[in-house]
Amino acid sequence: MVAELIEEQSFRNKTHVFRDRLEAGDHLARRLEKYRDRKGLILAIPSGGIPIGLRVSQHLGLPFDLVISRKIPIPGNPEAGFGALSFEGSLFLNEPLVRELRLTQEEIRKLCMPVLEEIQHRNAVFRGGRSFPDLGGRDAIVVDDGLASGYTMMASINFVKKREPGRVVVAIPTAPESSIQLITAHVDEILCPNIRRGFFFAVADAYHEWHDLSEKEVMEFLKQPRSP
Repeated sequence: MVAELIEEQSFRNKTHVFRDRLEAGDHLARRLEKYRDRKGLILAIPSGGIPIGLRVSQHLGLPFDLVISRKIPIPGNPEAGFGALSFEGSLFLNEPLVRELRLTQEEIRKLCMPVLEEIQHRNAVFRGGRSFPDLGGRDAIVVDDGLASGYTMMASINFVKKREPGRVVVAIPTAPESSIQLITAHVDEILCPNIRRGFFFAVADAYHEWHDLSEKEVMEFLKQPRSP
C-alpha cells in the first residue's frame, strides 16, 4: 500500500503559510469535504492537533476523539525525540538516531517510563479515561498540527490500525518530505498542504502564530461542542 498524497504545490517549501492552527484546521477541512457523508471519525493527537481536529470535526460533522501518542525526548534536548510510544506502550524508534546517540536498551526503558506516565495522565484528563470508540470499518482521519520526525504519527497509526478501520487518512498542515516518506506505506491517504525539504525543519515555521498549548488551553478547546 502506498498512500495517495494530496498537497498544495503553491505551499511547497514555503514557511508561514497559515495564520494559526485554527486557520490550518479550516484549510484541511475544506480539502476533506469528500468525507462529510461517510462513516468516519476525527482522531487528534494532543496537544497541537486538538484545535485543528476540532475544526475539521465541526466542519464535516464527524465525531471527534483523541489518539494519544508521545515522542520520547532526547536526553538534554527535550524538544527533539528519538522515537515515540503509543497509548498501549508500543515503541517506535528512529534506529539510526538511537545508534548515533549510543542509547542502551536500559536507558531507553528508563526514558520511556515518564512518557508512558504522561500518556496515561492525558488519557485521564483529556478523555476522562473512557473506552476508545469502535473503529471497525470506519474512516479514521488522524490529525496533528504537523509532523517533525514522524514517529509520533507512526505510533498513532499503529494504534488505529489495530482497531481495523476501513480507511486510514493522515491530515497534517505541514511536514518534511522525509516524514511523509516514513508513513506513506502505512496509510491510505495523506493530506499535507505544506511539504518542505531542507536540513532543518520546525513545525512552528508553517505558522505566523504558534506556541505549545498548555493543559488549561487544551481543556478549553475540549469544552467546545462536538458532533454526535
